[in-house]
Amino acid sequence: MAEAADLQGTGPSPARRWVRRTAAALAGAPLLAALLALPPAHAAPEALAAASPSAPAAAKASGQRSVDVSLDTLTPSAPTEGDTLKISGTVTNQGKETVSNAVVDLRVGPRMSSRGQIDSLAKRSGFRPGSDGEALGGTYTVKIPQLPAGISHDFSLSVPVDKLGLDGEGAYQLGVSLTGRTTSEPYDQVLGIERTLLPWQPEATETKTQLTYLWPLISSAHLSAETGTDDQQTPVFEDDKLAEELAPGGRLERLVSLGAELPVTWVVDPDLLATVEAMANSYQVKNGDQRVSGKNQARAEQWLDSLQKAVQGRKVVALPYGDPDLASLAHRGREVSGSLGHLRPATDVAETTVETILHVKPSVDFAWPVDGAVDPSIVDVATSAGADKVIARGDSLRDDLPYAPNAARPIGGGTTAVVSDASLSTAFQGDMTRADTATLAVQQFLAQTLVLTHQQPGKQRSIVVAPQRMPTAAQAQSMATALRGLSAQRWSQPSDLVAAAAAKPDPDTATKVPASRQYPGRLRRGELPVAAYHDVRVTQETLDDFAGILTQPDRVVTPFGNAIDRGMSTSWRGRGEAASDYRAGVLRHLKDLTAEVQLIDKSDLTLSGRSATIPVTVQNQLVQGIDRLTLRLTSTKPTRLKLNGDDTVATLPVRIDGGHSQSVKFTASANANGPVPMTAQLYTADGKPYGKPMTFTAKVSEITPTVMLVIAGGFLLLVLAGVRMYSRRKKAVAADGGDGDGAPAPGAPDGPAGNGGDGTDGGEPVDGPPAGGSDAPAAPGSGRAQPSDPAPDTAAQSADAPGQGEKVDR
Repeated sequence: MAEAADLQGTGPSPARRWVRRTAAALAGAPLLAALLALPPAHAAPEALAAASPSAPAAAKASGQRSVDVSLDTLTPSAPTEGDTLKISGTVTNQGKETVSNAVVDLRVGPRMSSRGQIDSLAKRSGFRPGSDGEALGGTYTVKIPQLPAGISHDFSLSVPVDKLGLDGEGAYQLGVSLTGRTTSEPYDQVLGIERTLLPWQPEATETKTQLTYLWPLISSAHLSAETGTDDQQTPVFEDDKLAEELAPGGRLERLVSLGAELPVTWVVDPDLLATVEAMANSYQVKNGDQRVSGKNQARAEQWLDSLQKAVQGRKVVALPYGDPDLASLAHRGREVSGSLGHLRPATDVAETTVETILHVKPSVDFAWPVDGAVDPSIVDVATSAGADKVIARGDSLRDDLPYAPNAARPIGGGTTAVVSDASLSTAFQGDMTRADTATLAVQQFLAQTLVLTHQQPGKQRSIVVAPQRMPTAAQAQSMATALRGLSAQRWSQPSDLVAAAAAKPDPDTATKVPASRQYPGRLRRGELPVAAYHDVRVTQETLDDFAGILTQPDRVVTPFGNAIDRGMSTSWRGRGEAASDYRAGVLRHLKDLTAEVQLIDKSDLTLSGRSATIPVTVQNQLVQGIDRLTLRLTSTKPTRLKLNGDDTVATLPVRIDGGHSQSVKFTASANANGPVPMTAQLYTADGKPYGKPMTFTAKVSEITPTVMLVIAGGFLLLVLAGVRMYSRRKKAVAADGGDGDGAPAPGAPDGPAGNGGDGTDGGEPVDGPPAGGSDAPAAPGSGRAQPSDPAPDTAAQSADAPGQGEKVDR
């Protein structure tokens, strides 16, 4: 925003009136001295300001800086001979009085001799007659007769460059001011001014700066760990906000469309590519507890197609998958075992993902900590996955040199730090949605690059610009405008990150990595907490155990492994609660899946006999089969019941197709009567318990040897009684004249077995067991189904448990 300066012109001022009142209150010699010190009555306000230290305060109080001047456009941004400079903008009266006889002027200030002067210019406030230069006047003005309070007025200036009085190559201060009068101060004064910079390099420099500009394609996490149960594993998105970034005018759409026309090095997070590719096909979006079908496939497909064309023949740098927060890993994650182990797989996946989707081979040997801030632990973590180049920034790895050195420098251990220029890298971090802010940022960027080149005209240097990780659409537009301003290549020429890293290091640069205590506190406060890495470890361990029992582990390992990487992303900085919710959701869904393989609760059962079979049912409700899982059954009272011959623990393998159940049968032998508590537990191949244990009671009702002897004796008596009866009958038949073969005698009445027709034999009942019936007990081996016999494998999703009071017989 422009700020008006001190007074100009003639006429009474509040400062002078204040001085007079002060003088009147004095007496004697001090009065005379004060009066002699006063300037003449016709002195300009500038003289008053010099005469009295209180004058600036008085000017401020009288309504100065009441007009805001904004510069919306300045073209060309880097003019050359024969060009006409065109500036447009708006003046707004922010005071309480109408401004009359207003004139918008262009003022050319001094040439900037250093980058420090350029930086200080943005902090300057108030009009300074000496340094702000004289108004061009003449026909190169815009006159506004009246500018009422609160009213804005657009202006446009057009000035041939040769009228600006530029006397040499370099970056010049350029100001647009408004001079006018108010009712309380009816004299011409500068009421507002806005300053910018104008790079002037009509001819190409002898040596040009090699400029590498990184163009980041990074987004926050949108894809969840959930997938559909279909063969294609339809992805499930946390939200559909990514579609907004891909839409025309959206952040990612602008980055691709602008970057396609610029000489930049693409820096991509492979997770973004994989997410957009997933969106390009069938996908679902979470909507509360429901899922709805996504409808932005065409948008995603178009973006991918544009990106594939944009990167052809360009340098592409792939960050580790999910863009993990290296500083958080170094400062917090190292406290949790296994955290650093995620970097290597994330790097390997990154290369494959980018090559598969974009059809270009990326470079994966660059690491990019947040804001390029480094310390020894960050460098160690950054290089642990194979990267040997770290993208740092000049405000972290500082140089005390009067010029900007080459970006590359060795920092020990075979590692190269590629140090980006701090001022250029932060040039577009503001709110670039305002045209005046964007214009000023572009002009400052161009001026900085020109002054940088003039620092050592005969020495070519390689400079890297690493902007913010996720620039907005407006910031991307401003960045693109600045790079177009360099397209004439009069003092710089484009390069790429690989070439910048290979440039010869300047021997005078700083190569010592700053200590950990020098790491910026504002960045340390935004790091992921140690608890985040505990969550990651629990999720990874659960995933490893689960994958070990699956026949198609890739269906689970890939989506969950990628989700774990996203949980450690740099994009979570400043969103701690959202990051925690995401990690918790991943673990919760994983546990829900592991619970699909479980033991079916079993009721108490009764074992009759010395040996029996005990069935335990395992259910698999997953869409894929399980294997490498064992079921262990434990008897807590081996004196009553043993398993598998003479053991208290029996283990059997479990293999079940997806959507099925299986009864695993254990052999048991009873030694004594009574209840025996039993425990069934699933185990993974490495001996870890899987799921919850299941307990039940086996009631042993054994037939002892004494009872067996009694039963055998009774049976023997029964046989002897039958033999005796047969002998007596045979004798009776013989006595009646039978032939002795048991046939009825001639003339004997009809009847069973030669008895009387009443079915008796000599009046004595026929002893023996009944012929059979529905209540007769089945003999062993008779084939009758036992109440506890397990049913065959159930159909998909069956969870039927054995019935109450089930009985297992020998």
